[in-house]
Amino acid sequence: MDHNMDMSPPPPMAPMKKHYTSMTFFWGRKAEVLFTDWPGDRRGMYALALIVVFLLGVVTEMISSHRMDRLTHKKGLAQTAVHTLRVGLMYLLMLAVMSFNGGIFIAACVGHAVGFLLFRSKIFGKQEEERVSDGGGKYCDLPPTCC
Repeated sequence: MDHNMDMSPPPPMAPMKKHYTSMTFFWGRKAEVLFTDWPGDRRGMYALALIVVFLLGVVTEMISSHRMDRLTHKKGLAQTAVHTLRVGLMYLLMLAVMSFNGGIFIAACVGHAVGFLLFRSKIFGKQEEERVSDGGGKYCDLPPTCC
């Protein structure tokens, strides 16, 4: 056994930043959504985060509502690009909701609802033939769930 070992205590660790993570839903503006320290505890940035999450939901529904089979050139590539964009937006929304902030959760749900209302509901005169067919003659309201 080596008796010349340095037995001094380890150097003190630098103070760590406090993160606003929670594993249960909470209310308040002190949150961390998508990026480190954003929106933090600033009211204006929290309002911006709510708006961004709301718009992500609306845009996701808008993209989901468009039929890509009307494109004649490079149809497969266009469908793949739109699908990739849609899935990426949905993952961003999922990560935002995983902040467990109640306001962010509500903004995401309301964004999806408003987007569905504007782009996919029958309220604005959406015709049956504009909806997506599942291939068997039946039409689905939600294209990704068609089997």
